Amino acid sequence: MTSRIIAFLALALAALALPSAGMAGPPIGEDGARHLLARTGFGPTEAGIRVYAPLDRDAAIARLLAGARTTPVTRPPTDLESEAPIARRPDRENPEARKAFVREQVREGIELRGWWMGEMLATDSPITERMTLFWHNHFVSSQQKVRVARLMYRQNATFRANALGSFATLLHAASKDAAMLVYLDGVRNRRGAPNENFAREVMELFTLGEGHYSERDVKEAARAFSGWSLDRESGRFVFRRALHDAGEKTVFGRTGRFDGDQVLDLLLERPETAEFVVAKLWREFVSPDPDAREVRRIAADFRRSGYRIKVALSGLLSTDAFWSPANRGVLVKSPVDLVVGTLVTLEVPPADATPFALAVAGMGQNLFSPPNVKGWRGGEAWIDTSTLLARKQFVEAISRYEESRPGMRQVAMAGDTMARRPARAASAAESVPPAADDEDGKARTRRVARALDRAFRELGFSATRWVASLPGDTPAERRSAAVAILLPVPPAGSGAEVPSGADIPTFVRAVMLDPAFQLR
Repeated sequence: MTSRIIAFLALALAALALPSAGMAGPPIGEDGARHLLARTGFGPTEAGIRVYAPLDRDAAIARLLAGARTTPVTRPPTDLESEAPIARRPDRENPEARKAFVREQVREGIELRGWWMGEMLATDSPITERMTLFWHNHFVSSQQKVRVARLMYRQNATFRANALGSFATLLHAASKDAAMLVYLDGVRNRRGAPNENFAREVMELFTLGEGHYSERDVKEAARAFSGWSLDRESGRFVFRRALHDAGEKTVFGRTGRFDGDQVLDLLLERPETAEFVVAKLWREFVSPDPDAREVRRIAADFRRSGYRIKVALSGLLSTDAFWSPANRGVLVKSPVDLVVGTLVTLEVPPADATPFALAVAGMGQNLFSPPNVKGWRGGEAWIDTSTLLARKQFVEAISRYEESRPGMRQVAMAGDTMARRPARAASAAESVPPAADDEDGKARTRRVARALDRAFRELGFSATRWVASLPGDTPAERRSAAVAILLPVPPAGSGAEVPSGADIPTFVRAVMLDPAFQLR
């Protein structure tokens, strides 16, 4: 009898040592909710924190990913959705027509930037827009070379449709995207005169990373991608068989009459591809320095799943590294993070997001125009003397207009705001050209200041009203709640030095000027 009891107790203790399939972990709490929402969206709100705080990690991650969208909630400008024939740049012999073409594309490009900024503010799926922005900086192309804003919009729609779907599907779609074919000269790749630009970048920047391919792999793959082209009227992908090199190629030691899709599949078979993508996602969501062992583990799951992006994200967000206090406030906010996140957290969506898109450009992140094929470097590269001043101006501007215009207008969540403001879009296009990266720092700063001044006068933000809406039974508790929602870590400077008797606008301004406000 005694031996049976001992055996029973041994089994019971062993069972206790195993995690119960239905047992929930501890709630992530308000700090955890704020961290999750700041990293996977653009900024936490008090309402969002209340929803996620009671959940454990697994439930919070599942809820976050389950709500991902594949389409926008706001309607893009009509011109960008048009299926009319794509306008071609006029010949050099007609300079006036060329100027008119450029002005039109600049106007549409400004509208496109304003629309996407508005979508980031209006969406009920911030993780979708966060990932759309991530893929925009992964599969890079730029309107400065592509020129046609409608093609940039279509690429943006492709990224959104596949933002959290299959990386394999996204790789094939992005590779045949019109903006990509123009930007990396795929349309110039033909039998007998292969262009290697896309073949090189798809290996180095999109899949394998440096050191995992040879020059011969690039040259042979370029032959496989020959014949990939565009219909000049519709701007859609076409395969021109007459321009395709159908001969045998040897890529990664494999020989065959490969076409472009087959080379992409060869890239997906390589374990380095999954590890490269997961490491890049780690730097976006967790910390600047990926944990090599964790990356390999998550990448293996990612690859086994058929490259389901949600598997990779869920794996990253489930790591202890993601939730570790040591990794809070270690990522520098991009200009988009700073601007969109601030407006989201303070719950002041603008009726017209264009000035904020221009402000973001002035801070060094001109949407649809990354600086080069490697995209924005991110991290500490976001901060220099010029961009830091522009960031400070933004923070100061939002606290300058306490109740400046009561009855602020709200973003039309499912409307066509952008389509109804061509005059303002044209004015914005004249005030800040797309190539803001090349502008003189002082001129750029003045331009941003003017755009922000106009925008903030219309916001009607009230720091007093916002703080009063936060939880707490006393003014001190509500101020503490404001610090907790605005800063990822305790204040490091001015936010900690605010006199206890300061009025609310002065208090909020000081907290937002704290260096910690620039981090996530």
